[in-house]
Amino acid sequence: MDYGIPVTLDLPFASAVERVRDALAEQGFGVLTEIDVRATMEAKLGEEMEDYLILGACNPALAHRALRADRRIGLLLPCNVVVRATDGHTVVEVMDPRLMVRVTERPALESVADEATVRLRAALDALAR
Repeated sequence: MDYGIPVTLDLPFASAVERVRDALAEQGFGVLTEIDVRATMEAKLGEEMEDYLILGACNPALAHRALRADRRIGLLLPCNVVVRATDGHTVVEVMDPRLMVRVTERPALESVADEATVRLRAALDALAR
């Protein structure tokens, strides 16, 4: 099962992160959480890895609709966006919102997942330009 929607950017990591935040904002998503996986692995385990950031993106209107359809959907929110350095590029991947429908088997979430997918793909398309 594929669960992410990726795009590879010819940008340094820090520049890509800034552009990701802007592209998400243009589609109505705010970043609620930020996890610096690289720093955490180094601090907690003494392990080194590439720059790797997990952004918890949320579009409040879509989240509200999803929660109205299924109060347990908070377990799958916010939409995670991974930004990671790889081989001189930066990969950006968003969680496929349609997972909400597949995991919960709740048809009432289909319209929310579809709209979230359109918006997140538009953000990725803006990054790729």
